[in-house]
Amino acid sequence: MQLLKYIQSQGIGSRKQCQWLIENNCITLNGEICNRPKADIDPAAVRSLEIDGEALAVVPMPYFYILLNKPADYETSHKPQQYPSVFSLFPDHMRQIDMQAVGRLDADTTGVLLITNDGQFNHRVTSPKHKVAKLYRVTLKHPADEALCATLKQGVLLHDDNETVRAADAVLEHPHTLLLTITEGKYHQVKRMVAAAGNRVEALHRSRFGGWDTQNLAPGEWKFIEI
Repeated sequence: MQLLKYIQSQGIGSRKQCQWLIENNCITLNGEICNRPKADIDPAAVRSLEIDGEALAVVPMPYFYILLNKPADYETSHKPQQYPSVFSLFPDHMRQIDMQAVGRLDADTTGVLLITNDGQFNHRVTSPKHKVAKLYRVTLKHPADEALCATLKQGVLLHDDNETVRAADAVLEHPHTLLLTITEGKYHQVKRMVAAAGNRVEALHRSRFGGWDTQNLAPGEWKFIEI
């Protein structure tokens, strides 16, 4: 890949802006100044990127996968309505790159959120037919017993929906804490399922999405992962 195209792919600026940065010795890759726009580089070999001495996160090419521990009061949207976007948690140059969340989490829901530019991967893990398991830690308003778990596993009819939805698993960790596993991704599904079973969700945290957990990331922290 030509250096100019690579620098553009990192979200640093327009073609003209990137060319100016390169030709004026502003770009450093792996500790070496690179000033030839048409120089061939191997994106996989780039370990560090600096602009005027400022280190930037190196975005893997052609596809990247990000694991984010979503904090509360952030919207999973590029056009948020009430709260900041989860995409505002990334550096400026990365926000210029086309990326999409894999599924959505409500503003008040925390935990595992995957973000990528790989549309096929996104479709594969969110498609209901692939039944990718998602584990939620649900804080309940009212104390519950095993009857709630049995109801959720047997299936509930969601309000304004003609289809019965079943939990893949439901375990009561505490009278006010439910571990719920689902394989679909309906709108507000966990909250609606719990409501249909006669309780209410007070707080919601996604502990696992498929094979990914938060990997000890603090709320708001993220990292690139390999798929």
